[in-house]
Amino acid sequence: MTRAFVFPGQGSQEVGMGQALSAAFPAARLVFEEVDDALETRLSRIIFEGPQEELTLTQNAQPALMAVSMAVVRVLEEEGGIKVADAASHVAGHSLGEYSALAASGALSIADTARLLQTRGEAMQAAVPVGVGAMAAILGPGLEEVEAIAADAAEDQVCDVANDNSEGQVVVSGNTEAVERAVEIAKERGARRAVLLPVSAPFHCSLLEPAADVMTYALASAEISAPNPPVVANVTAAPVSDPDEIRSLLIEQVTSRVRWREGVLAMRDLGVTELCELGAGKVLSGLTRRIDRELSGRAIGSPEDIEEFLAAI
Repeated sequence: MTRAFVFPGQGSQEVGMGQALSAAFPAARLVFEEVDDALETRLSRIIFEGPQEELTLTQNAQPALMAVSMAVVRVLEEEGGIKVADAASHVAGHSLGEYSALAASGALSIADTARLLQTRGEAMQAAVPVGVGAMAAILGPGLEEVEAIAADAAEDQVCDVANDNSEGQVVVSGNTEAVERAVEIAKERGARRAVLLPVSAPFHCSLLEPAADVMTYALASAEISAPNPPVVANVTAAPVSDPDEIRSLLIEQVTSRVRWREGVLAMRDLGVTELCELGAGKVLSGLTRRIDRELSGRAIGSPEDIEEFLAAI
């Protein structure tokens, strides 16, 4: 079995995530302490105790989800002797999860990743005033159909495809009025469901250019090494190992489509047969089966999940 490790994105956060890991394993506890130190705040308290509204703030949710993912990685390394470079042929992450993938594969330090994600979250939130932007999930139509819906809905505003998550699950992003038009057009054209998402900013669309500018500056001074194994990038849906290319793609990722479905299929074509989701939730594991029923998806986020995984391999 050839394995890839994948890392969740925003929306998977919940109060209490990672707390059992921290209580059970010193290696996990050290990750949360390292993130707290890097950010000079008790983010771990927000992760474990909430409130949910504070955890959901973009600048908190992004480093928080990375911390939980890296806690799982460190426990696998320390308790199970599982090195990412040996256990997986590729890594990938959904949006902010790409930063987790880079940290897991040794391209970024945990501290630098936490600081970059806090900056990214703050910049994304600041780029578009609350209420000006929105996102919507459109379920049923294929990617080309949703691209046509977005184009028709845009008129003189922005309405971009933000996430190609799986066949029949596509997210659009842009100006609130344009996204609302896309929801209505999708319903008229027979979408199984079209619904606005409870998000604080229109991620992965051209409205976030100011955030991309901020990340250009932030990433310029970041120390990035060649990842081992390679990271399958959101922007290209292809493996990347060159640090300069990674830096460029992370900037482009802010305004570009997350090509998750294509990335998973690319890993399949490269021989991957199992995707293990490390961190909070089971979103990517669920998508795996929707993308290709022949692929195996496994979520590893709790001490029990880790025990089962180590026993299985």
